[in-house]
Amino acid sequence: MDSTPAQGTVLQVNVKPEVPGQHGLPKIPTKEARVTTQGVAGDFNRYRHEDKRDDPNMALLLVPVEILQQLNREGWPVQPADLGENVTTSGIPNHAFRIGQRVAIGPVLVTIAKPCDPCTNLFLLPYVGREQGPKFLKTMVGRRGWYCRVLQEGTVRPGDVVRILGP
Repeated sequence: MDSTPAQGTVLQVNVKPEVPGQHGLPKIPTKEARVTTQGVAGDFNRYRHEDKRDDPNMALLLVPVEILQQLNREGWPVQPADLGENVTTSGIPNHAFRIGQRVAIGPVLVTIAKPCDPCTNLFLLPYVGREQGPKFLKTMVGRRGWYCRVLQEGTVRPGDVVRILGP
């Protein structure tokens, strides 16, 4: 039987409005965010909008802080919001999330749709750059977080309970 915790909390909620000439990361912490089936209010994801035509399976990006802690131990000073996630969770390790699972994030219900693959936008992080970029991308494989489809809308805040509900 798997003893992986099925409950954690929202550590941080992050958004970044569309700013001409800027990319969507790092995002900016906020006190709350309205999450809809279309995405997170006040957040603009150029890749999702322009290349993926606002794919509802990419409405929200979730990253467990446990990934960031692993990266920190490996020498990468990654902080919450750096990877472009909308919700940074705590208490549920990355391996506990699986495609097809339903997850409650406070009042919001999502399904894990697909992993987020690392991309060259990560080169924009000040501690990565072009020189370290390829090494960082390899480090990030399988650790960039999870794209989610929103099933039930609501407002998410730091401290909200996160629960894996099953398939």
